Amino acid sequence: MPFVTFGLNHLTAPVSLREQVAFNGDAARQAMLDLRHQSGVEEALILSTCNRTELYCNVSEGAESVPELWLQRHHHLTAQRLGEFLYRHDEDNAVRHMFRVATGLDSMVLGEPQILGQVKDAYQMAREVQTLGPSMDRLLQQTFAVAKRVRTDTQIGAHSVSVAFTAVRLAEQVFTDLEDACVLLVGAGDTIELAARHLAGKKVKRLLVANRTLESAQELAGRHGGFAVALADLSQHLAEADIVISSTASRQPVITRAMVEEAIVSRRRRPMFMVDIAVPRDIDPSIGEMRDVFLYGIDDLRKVIDDHQRSREAAATEASAIIDLQVDRYMSWRRALTLRNPALELRASAETQRDEVLAKAQSMLARGKSPDEVLAFLANTLTNKLLHAPSANLREAALSGDLDLLNAADRLYGLTPEHDRD
Repeated sequence: MPFVTFGLNHLTAPVSLREQVAFNGDAARQAMLDLRHQSGVEEALILSTCNRTELYCNVSEGAESVPELWLQRHHHLTAQRLGEFLYRHDEDNAVRHMFRVATGLDSMVLGEPQILGQVKDAYQMAREVQTLGPSMDRLLQQTFAVAKRVRTDTQIGAHSVSVAFTAVRLAEQVFTDLEDACVLLVGAGDTIELAARHLAGKKVKRLLVANRTLESAQELAGRHGGFAVALADLSQHLAEADIVISSTASRQPVITRAMVEEAIVSRRRRPMFMVDIAVPRDIDPSIGEMRDVFLYGIDDLRKVIDDHQRSREAAATEASAIIDLQVDRYMSWRRALTLRNPALELRASAETQRDEVLAKAQSMLARGKSPDEVLAFLANTLTNKLLHAPSANLREAALSGDLDLLNAADRLYGLTPEHDRD
């Protein structure tokens, strides 16, 4: 049963395509079910984040391309449009890729920790919709163990360079003193939470949190000394913001050009700095064309992030060595599932012969044979049946000089005394 991975990420595809193939919330749940029900797909998991969409599948022989074709159909993409950006990994390379993703080695931010939580969320969803079997369930469990070991045994998580940190760092370069800035955060997920922590540490003048669920916004704002607003009221507060950082799960932009144009007029054309971390994008890309707005998208953060990555490169090498070892262990377990197990066949054969001899012995008792005669028949016949094939093969091995088989028999049956063994 081949294991394959198909995907695209920040290294292979532009954000315009990544947002087109992203799966969010209930859409991911339904998509996972749909993928699993494709002919030839035995197990399936979909991982979809702002930087990647990936399909992990165990498939039947000959069905290796089914996930790719499903992805094309699901998003109404041509093979040419998707194929230019899509990557594929098979067997041990697919396992290695999953380990690298979960440990942050394949992230835009090397070693960032949020991706592990996203993999765990995808795993939980797959378990809920029952798209996993024993093989991939074990793979995911081993993935989490590998990620934990990499975090414990290397410095891959040292020196914060998360996307949220990078967005705040970039804002600092535009606004030298964040204590004079009003910051608007749109969303209430992990990335926005991290941004809020960094901003609170910078003692920004005012922190606003807007979210579709006002209660979530209030909880997040309360933890960091900010103020909450409903997403429906966003346009009323946009003009207050010097800095906007947005990361929601919306399929459509939550900040339009008309909203920003109105805000800029209200601000008397004082510049606004905006960072859109979401995929699909939260902020209309055309806003970047406006003279008084500095708009940065998720891909624009890459250069800033690269400057902070060097300290993690040695740790990444150590992490790769750990991953390679664990790939070998998982693949060995996987291969063992397909191997013929002689022990099981031997036991089944012995039990069949035992039942045959026992039936004859019971028949002899029913015909009035003495118990002693029946017991002798049972013992002798069963011994002869069980030893006939091994004895014949060992005689032939002795005649032909097959020392490998003779030595193997010694080890198998424990015939060689301990003091005679090397």
